[in-house]
Amino acid sequence: MTSENTENTEKTDPYDYPRHWEADVVLSDGGTVHLRPVVPSDADGLVALHARLSERTRYLRYFGAYPRIPARDLERFSVVDHHGRVAFVALLGDDIVAVGRYERLGDRDSAEVAFVVDDAHQGRGLGSILLEHLAAAASERGLRRFVAEVLAENTQMVRVFRDAGYQVTRSFEEGVVHLEFDIDPTEESLAVARAREQAAEARSVHNLLHPRSVAVIGASTDPTKIGYAVLTNLLSADFAGTVYPVNPEHRSVRGVRAYPSVTDIPDAVDLAVVAVPAESVESVLDGALEKGVKTLLIVSAGFAEAGPHGLHAELRLVGEARAHGMRVVGPNALGVLNTDRAVRLNATLAPRLPKRGRTGFFCQSGALGIAILADAEARGLGLSTFVSAGNRADVSGNDLLQYWESDPNTDLVLLYLESFGNPRKFARLARRLGRNKPIVAVKSGRHAVRPQLAATSAEVDESSVQALFEQAGVIRVDTLAQLFDTALVFAHQPLPAGSRVGIVGNSSAIGLLAADTARAQGLRLGIDPVDVGPQAGPEEFAAAVGEALSSPDVDALVVVFVPPVAIPGTSYARALREAVVETGRQGEKPIVSTFLAAEGVPAELAVLDDDGAPTRGSIPSYPSPERAVNALARVIRYAAWRQRPQGSLVRPAELHPARAQAIVRELVEPAGGGTTVLEDDDVVRLLECYGIEIVPFRVVADAETAVAAAGELGYPVALKSVDERLRGRADLVGVRLDLTSPDSVRTSYRDLREVSGEDEVYVQRMAPKGLSCAIGLQDDPSFGTLVSFGLSGLASTLLGDRAYRAVPLTDVDAATLVREPRSAPLLTGYRGDEPADLAALERLVLRVAALAEDNPEVRSLALEPVLASPKGAFVANARVVLGPPPSRPDTGPRRLRPIPAPD
Repeated sequence: MTSENTENTEKTDPYDYPRHWEADVVLSDGGTVHLRPVVPSDADGLVALHARLSERTRYLRYFGAYPRIPARDLERFSVVDHHGRVAFVALLGDDIVAVGRYERLGDRDSAEVAFVVDDAHQGRGLGSILLEHLAAAASERGLRRFVAEVLAENTQMVRVFRDAGYQVTRSFEEGVVHLEFDIDPTEESLAVARAREQAAEARSVHNLLHPRSVAVIGASTDPTKIGYAVLTNLLSADFAGTVYPVNPEHRSVRGVRAYPSVTDIPDAVDLAVVAVPAESVESVLDGALEKGVKTLLIVSAGFAEAGPHGLHAELRLVGEARAHGMRVVGPNALGVLNTDRAVRLNATLAPRLPKRGRTGFFCQSGALGIAILADAEARGLGLSTFVSAGNRADVSGNDLLQYWESDPNTDLVLLYLESFGNPRKFARLARRLGRNKPIVAVKSGRHAVRPQLAATSAEVDESSVQALFEQAGVIRVDTLAQLFDTALVFAHQPLPAGSRVGIVGNSSAIGLLAADTARAQGLRLGIDPVDVGPQAGPEEFAAAVGEALSSPDVDALVVVFVPPVAIPGTSYARALREAVVETGRQGEKPIVSTFLAAEGVPAELAVLDDDGAPTRGSIPSYPSPERAVNALARVIRYAAWRQRPQGSLVRPAELHPARAQAIVRELVEPAGGGTTVLEDDDVVRLLECYGIEIVPFRVVADAETAVAAAGELGYPVALKSVDERLRGRADLVGVRLDLTSPDSVRTSYRDLREVSGEDEVYVQRMAPKGLSCAIGLQDDPSFGTLVSFGLSGLASTLLGDRAYRAVPLTDVDAATLVREPRSAPLLTGYRGDEPADLAALERLVLRVAALAEDNPEVRSLALEPVLASPKGAFVANARVVLGPPPSRPDTGPRRLRPIPAPD
């Protein structure tokens, strides 16, 4: 039931809606639909939807039979102003499968909201998706509250509102439930949306990795073609489902009946592997869409990596696939595999299905994929699942993180990343997943900054980069060799309880190398290195290992072994394994070795599962003690991170994000896609929305006005040049402080006028004296928006003494950020000074982080100086730059990474 819109609105173009309201969304069953505002040409689609609705659905939606839509209602449904009346349609192909709408109630800040969903698509989560997007649009239009009238027997719709996480008030009268709720996001509503996002995106990847049927489009009889390789690999892996070769020229391929096209296959197709030339993929897509394929895996090359024409084709292909409910892996992908006994899927160009394990691997590069799989097998690292996404046009590493979080067969996640599609989302997902499952990532291209980031990116030193990855729960490594070194410890050994290391060996030189590396990595030696000597036998060697492992001062053990000439190494290996079992410490303390200088898991130190693959309890070996200790150090740091308090995502009180967003839109639109430096008044307006106050100031243009401003602000005051270069100099040539009289203000004004050549100066009330600090925001290609903190001054700037954290920040992040710079002890009472109010700095940092999270158009922000004193933290100056965000924000209603419009 809807009310007539009583608002008198100006005539607007019903086709002119905010383009950012369009979205591709993943539904609860893993399928997709396209969401966009309704336009007049949707009238026929609305009539068709209405005709498909059951009588029961019509009754529940319209409170009556409503057999057809009258012309007057049809116009009202399809012609809206996208302000006071907003409607979204969910499209699957060309069909409208759901509609959600709101209408403002008079001149109030409330609107009535309602939905209707095609019977065939009910239960897929469309109602909750529509509610999220309508609430976001309404908030953008200045609305604060939704009301709804729902028949009491319409329990499904009541549940949509009740389970959304809003504070809903209900009243009941004559069989109708009246619902009201504020639409501002709450902690609960955000948690509900995140949980639904995780479940839906995980389900879409589950569909990809657990197909019951696979069609190979382009299956070939020519062994040199990729269509031959993919089909052969599927069959060789003994895929548990059904394989359908698609080849219009042959009745069978490799002894399996072939079909002329995917539409000729008699049964449903879950996964279609496309191995045809790039120019033929679009025609293949049409058949896959008609067939209702769930996921498309494109191994064909010749798309975005081939130039602008290929990129245009790729964007068009992915947009069409999503609009018809289908996810896409690739193009230019190596493929996907799943070693689960119930699946046995090898839809890749790699000839062998790896050994089964509990490690998930996402690789962006198809070219490296085969080498990665071969390396994993050679080192004894079993995999649960593997995805090589190639150009990553749709399915990305973030989707896999969502899947692995709830996958019971995966305990460890490995990533080889060349770029982040949505760095903010990556950081959020990694932080959540990393608390339960380690994530080890090779991130290439660390210093390759995209052109659109260059203006607002800051060079972040390596130690800060490491801290940023650790904040997100990610163990970052530089090479594939380091990735596998670290993975072997995680895959086969337990996490340590602390950082105390024991070293046992039969070579003093190698033992010293291990000890030096441990100290360099910040580890402690729990006991003195034990050297049993090169002549020691297996029993003596094993006894030393057992004693070190049993020591309460040892959390992890490094075993360095050089085989003696007289006795075979296998005897030592057997003794080592038996010693670990006899101590009863197996599964309690991690062990790494340099056994026989082998790389991986030597057969002598392997504990095998039913498939003959190394499993938990196997002791990894490395060619050198440095590599062994470095791998162990990463695991120890991760264990320490996991033991630290996680903190809570804190939203400070008295925030006004809707007002801030209105200010940002007002200031960004005239810039026409470029960046703009805000004027002082606009900076003050924006910061006030987040409770960030600048010490009161005035801008004056002559001496007497300066005196008047000083009197109004209250003495003492400071005079500052409007020229940032003069204002920021260490010799204070552009600043005059502690002015206590009109004469001193006049004299200072004349001095600054002479130095700068400018009539205008700032007059500002003096803040309490304190240490000068800087809080900033800038973009980073790997992490999205960073909050930085450091003490001001030439020394800090030259030494790069800044700490960084990625948005969003927890309270623990804020506390560690202000204590991390090397010069931070100056804030805590160094040499007997009274400590600054660190809690005030932390609150200020959290407010800056909230501003960044809500307003991704804030490309950079600098609060400098911030005067930190025992009395608080006082912002004396601020600079803000706005512009189009270079990385997609991780805020707002659920949506897939947008597909940019082709040029």
